[in-house]
Amino acid sequence: MEHRPLSELGHVADLKPSQKVVLSKRERLDRWAELLERDPERVLRTLDEIEWKPKAVRRALRADNSALTVALDDPVLREAGLLSDKFGDAVDFFQISEHDAHIVLCSCHGGESMRAEEAARRVRGIRSPSLWSLYFGWL
Repeated sequence: MEHRPLSELGHVADLKPSQKVVLSKRERLDRWAELLERDPERVLRTLDEIEWKPKAVRRALRADNSALTVALDDPVLREAGLLSDKFGDAVDFFQISEHDAHIVLCSCHGGESMRAEEAARRVRGIRSPSLWSLYFGWL
């Protein structure tokens, strides 16, 4: 392999700077909900009792085939900056509180698994708390 300075490569290849996708908080949450709604019957794993974990452990929590896995599988969300399917990275990327992430992801709100349709409803609920009653059936 021959190493060359970047300035010389412009003559050999068409170099274009990477265009990072910029999404607002609402666009990120809407996209996540839409991805979940694409396969509404898909059974997703929840994260086990988030609220009882120490902060460092909580931030590192993840599960195969979770609602966060669905988000991470999306190239648009990865390009926009989603680093992993860990709880802490999701809180940071989606710009949500740990409480809101808990509502969407925790096992205490429905057991070890949930349908993707339910996860999408929860994402839309945290996006628009004034509409929670519509998404969750709360009065």
